[in-house]
Amino acid sequence: MRGASQASLQSVQHRFEPVLRAAGGQAVVLGEQLFTVVDALDGSGSLRRALTDPATDSEAKAHLAEAVLAKADPRVSSVVADLARSRWSAEADLADAVEELGFSAVLAAAESEGALQAVEDELFRLTKALAGHRELRRSLVDVRASASARADLVGALVAGKVHEATSIMTRRAAYAPRGRSFVVTLVHLGAMAAHRRDRVVASVTSATELSPIQLDRLGAILERAYGRTLQLNVTVDADVLGGLRIQTGADVVDSTMLARLAEARRAIAT
Repeated sequence: MRGASQASLQSVQHRFEPVLRAAGGQAVVLGEQLFTVVDALDGSGSLRRALTDPATDSEAKAHLAEAVLAKADPRVSSVVADLARSRWSAEADLADAVEELGFSAVLAAAESEGALQAVEDELFRLTKALAGHRELRRSLVDVRASASARADLVGALVAGKVHEATSIMTRRAAYAPRGRSFVVTLVHLGAMAAHRRDRVVASVTSATELSPIQLDRLGAILERAYGRTLQLNVTVDADVLGGLRIQTGADVVDSTMLARLAEARRAIAT
């Protein structure tokens, strides 16, 4: 999401944040209702177009959103109406924005309980655990399986092992992948949790375990580059063959052997 859409999301997020903080643990209810809105938008092209059409008066779009969500929590209908008033570069960006706010609500609920760091750690551990299970990762986003079956699969994996917020978000990631891999969504959620704790996460994928000295050196290099303390989340994945893949927010540095081979194949093809 870029341009006008990104600016719109950030603006609405800023206004929604006090609502989430006031809601406390009940923010999780708002998050789950927002996920229902995402499903409605994904399932109705006419609704997406009606709520994002730049030729339609912004207040008319807001009133439509409120009418559609008349039975929802007023805080949910209000924030969706706020989104409808905003400008979007593409109609699909509206659903992405609603989903982002849904995840923010679930994380805000965890934060109100003092569990945000635990949720962030659980997301990272799950990401790391899935590194060597390619077939399982595929199963979690397999469109041939029903959404409920995918969500139940994740539910069985995390049952009794994680905080409620982690369970809700991981089940949601499997229920509605929305074109992303399961691990990509987990990494994004971890970054969202870190951002709420005012931390920057660098997700590092390596073919082999990094020594404490290597980790210290890498951390120092990244902290100099970004000018602030970073948290390194390191995943070992033998499939990358060699090198490192480092993702910090939207920035990606990929020096893995697979990336080099892919570049070579592209060069040969041209």
